[in-house]
Amino acid sequence: MTKWLSTEWFDQTRSMAADQPECPGLTADIQYEITGGPEGDVSYYWALEDGHLVRSARGKIDHPDVTVTFGWDDAAAVHRGDLDPNVAFMQGRMKVAGSMAVMMALLPVTNTPEYQDLRRRIASVTDF
Repeated sequence: MTKWLSTEWFDQTRSMAADQPECPGLTADIQYEITGGPEGDVSYYWALEDGHLVRSARGKIDHPDVTVTFGWDDAAAVHRGDLDPNVAFMQGRMKVAGSMAVMMALLPVTNTPEYQDLRRRIASVTDF
């Protein structure tokens, strides 16, 4: 098991995401801000190119297209698959700043069978 949001976790998840299908035009830099964690707040980012995860790590990315902010418990629930990101967004449990057009393009992808399979595989090797 790999500790959630550790350097090793980011390395492992990038490798696991390599088989995701191409989504032409789904290119975005996404900044995540997780608040209220056991060791404090955590910032991390994902960079997507045509639906492929090309970079991810703890820290901040310059000029993100979208910044997503969650509380720790809600972020973990989304990553475990216990909370649908669409529901979290609609309920205000996930705050979004930046391009809403990019966010609206990203959310439907979270319901695809390929993404759901990836999320399950990642959760199965993650120590939350």
